[in-house]
Amino acid sequence: MQSRKLGSLVVSELGFGCMSTTGNQYGPPIDRSQGIRLIRDAYERGVRFFDTAEVYGPYANEELVGEALQPFRDEVIVATKFGFAIDGTIALDSRPERIKKVVEESLRRLRTDRIDLYYQHRVDLTVPIEDVAGTIKELIQAGKVLHFGLSEPSPRTIRRAHAVQPVSAIQTEYSLMERSVEHNGVLAACEELGIGFVPWGPLGQGFLPGKLALNAQSNFDAKADLRKHFTRFSAEAMKANQPIIAFLKSFGEKKGATPAQIGLAWLLAQKPWIVPIPGTTKQDHLRENLHAVHVHLTPDDLREIDAGMAKITVHGGRLNELQMTQIGKD
Repeated sequence: MQSRKLGSLVVSELGFGCMSTTGNQYGPPIDRSQGIRLIRDAYERGVRFFDTAEVYGPYANEELVGEALQPFRDEVIVATKFGFAIDGTIALDSRPERIKKVVEESLRRLRTDRIDLYYQHRVDLTVPIEDVAGTIKELIQAGKVLHFGLSEPSPRTIRRAHAVQPVSAIQTEYSLMERSVEHNGVLAACEELGIGFVPWGPLGQGFLPGKLALNAQSNFDAKADLRKHFTRFSAEAMKANQPIIAFLKSFGEKKGATPAQIGLAWLLAQKPWIVPIPGTTKQDHLRENLHAVHVHLTPDDLREIDAGMAKITVHGGRLNELQMTQIGKD
């Protein structure tokens, strides 16, 4: 496992998205001891960058991550997020007074004295981003936070925040089947300002490995799996998107790699400041994902992948209609 930089923050080239270990996002939680073993196995295999959030669980994910990473806390980078009201809705709350309150709660749950990378989980349009950035600046001066991040912001928001407090990382969904950031100015803003980029959902929220049944959505738990309401995971869309899986399997056979590994290797090959954070609840999937760092794609490979994907239409939306209202737009 090599290192990459998000701004000035040094992390492993692949991180681990811890969200799924405590459920309520992509399925039910796994046994706590299993979740701890999974996170520690990722560490043993070279991962030094772990991603969580107060809303995951809620709260339970930070608690699990804090326990799992405590034995080697000083050897890893921990990212967490603030910004959801956590009131039974998906309302946002990034008021400075709330940020100062919840950072203390996250520090306690994570069993640490500092948060390496603190993201605003979604941009709260009721609070000027300058006020949010200024609050994080204060927390950095106090030593409670080391680096500032934004999740799903617009390019304009990135620039406004960065002018107050340098932003180290932007987190937005990005994968072979979700490439909005290539066209909406987000990646361009990161490159211009020297900000790192952390793709969430780097495997198409579980679609790209090709292991989901066509009727998977019908079996998703409405209370524990957000994909129950995403049109991309309807039976119709799943069927219509199968050419993506077929292409990745065919291409992967030539490289001795699985579709998941090709998907992650493709992201790693885009820019040296891109650090995907695939998550999983299964040991074998973790090991499969991490092997992607050994899959080297040549410029010809990348051209072949882009040409192949350009012939395929991606069906269905990546989030539901309400959640899309919280995606940053200039």
